[in-house]
This record gives sequence, structure tokens and C-alpha cells, in this order.
Amino acid sequence: MQLEYFLLLAAALFCIGVYGLVTSRNVIRVLMSIELMLNAVNLNLMAFSNFLDPQGIKGQVFAVFVITIAAAEAAVGLAIVLSIYRNRDTVDMEQFNLLKW
Repeated sequence: MQLEYFLLLAAALFCIGVYGLVTSRNVIRVLMSIELMLNAVNLNLMAFSNFLDPQGIKGQVFAVFVITIAAAEAAVGLAIVLSIYRNRDTVDMEQFNLLKW
């Protein structure tokens, strides 16, 4: 397959993630949109690695690092969401006013 197909798929995934990030008010949907954007980046890393250097695995190594960072981000994000849900009984981002005076 050609590189353009992978790049178009990754661009579509990234745009869906950005749309979900901008339009959603639910924190869980925002976290899922961020994960979708990171997966689009992983697809780009692997596609360019396969296209530019088929014998090397540099893109795959970077993708594994991005996956580990995404897992840590999801764990910390969900812990924060659970903590806010216990205090405020909602996961709507419009209702978060913890840092206001």
C-alpha cells in the first residue's frame, strides 16, 4: 500500500479526535478524543518508518513510547475525573469550577 493512504487515514482519525475534543462537554469523551489523536500520530509514525526505512524499527519504538504515555495519561485523567465526580456528582466540563474563587 502507498504512504498516502495511511496518511489520509491518520488525518481523518486526527480530525475526528479534534472535533470530539472541541465539541464535547463530557470529560470521558474528551479523553477518548485525545487517545484517538494519539493513535493517529502512532499510525503516522509507523507509516513513515515503514516507508522511509523498512529495515529499521525506529517508528515502532516511538509508537510504543507514545502508547505508554497515552496509558499513563488515561490513568491519571480517569483518576482526576473520578475524584471530581465524587465531589461534584457530574462529569460535565461546564460544571467544573474548582479553581474559581
